[in-house]
Amino acid sequence: MATGFQEHHFTSQDGLRLYYRSYGDPLAPRTPILCLGGMTRNAADFDDLASRLADQRWLLCPDYRGRGRSQYDPDWRNYVGTTYINDIRHLLVAAGAHRVVVVGTSMGGLLATAMGAIMPTALAGIVMNDVGPDIGSDGTKRILEYVSKDRPQADWASAVAHLKKVLPTLSFRTESAWRRFAEATFRLGADGQLHFDWDINIARPMMEPVEPERDLWQFFRAIRHLPLLVIRGGVSDVLSSDTLARMDSEHAAMTSITIPEVGHAPSLDEPQSVKAIDDFLAAL
Repeated sequence: MATGFQEHHFTSQDGLRLYYRSYGDPLAPRTPILCLGGMTRNAADFDDLASRLADQRWLLCPDYRGRGRSQYDPDWRNYVGTTYINDIRHLLVAAGAHRVVVVGTSMGGLLATAMGAIMPTALAGIVMNDVGPDIGSDGTKRILEYVSKDRPQADWASAVAHLKKVLPTLSFRTESAWRRFAEATFRLGADGQLHFDWDINIARPMMEPVEPERDLWQFFRAIRHLPLLVIRGGVSDVLSSDTLARMDSEHAAMTSITIPEVGHAPSLDEPQSVKAIDDFLAAL
């Protein structure tokens, strides 16, 4: 436990070797937390949050298939929501987590709402980070264009400079924070260069749809009975203020905060996010 977490693998329903981190004590009395990252992200994004809460709770932080230390899928058509939900279901069974609070950033927040419809008894509450049932078209286009092509970097300094250029509205304020973000974004390749730490094919099902388009508001309505915290970046191009207002009108148990001058997505290390999450979790 010198790293602050334990590393585990489990086998998916179709035989892929998938990775997750475990923080804290599985026997901790407070409700466990499942941390679900954005489309390209991995468990490392939640290290600060998980390390801070690990003295009180058990936290599970998976790498989706095709990201981080999880195996890449040989069939890009499997990079879809139904597959991710099945992987999450298998993770919870393999780890022995029966009921969790989900902290979900971007795609992870949408997966949490789908869990509410498909496995409702597994959820005790949800934190949705900068995402809602209506996703900004500008944000979607920007994300797909970026993640679908590898952009090798010569060294870590170049990787940090690249991320600062393409993601200028992130909330990182120190060089060490940017470096940690870069290390969670790139991996060292056999060619000596740094490459994105995801399979660029994860974008293909969104550009070449293999599943019918779903009404995400139906999933959102499935979680109206659950405690919900929504965190929005004030200049987000993914979660608009109008969508946030509609979410609030349809969910009586929802609370929300907007972090000024921060884009998609808040890191959850901002002081406002830390306080909001701690206050939200106090009752769960």
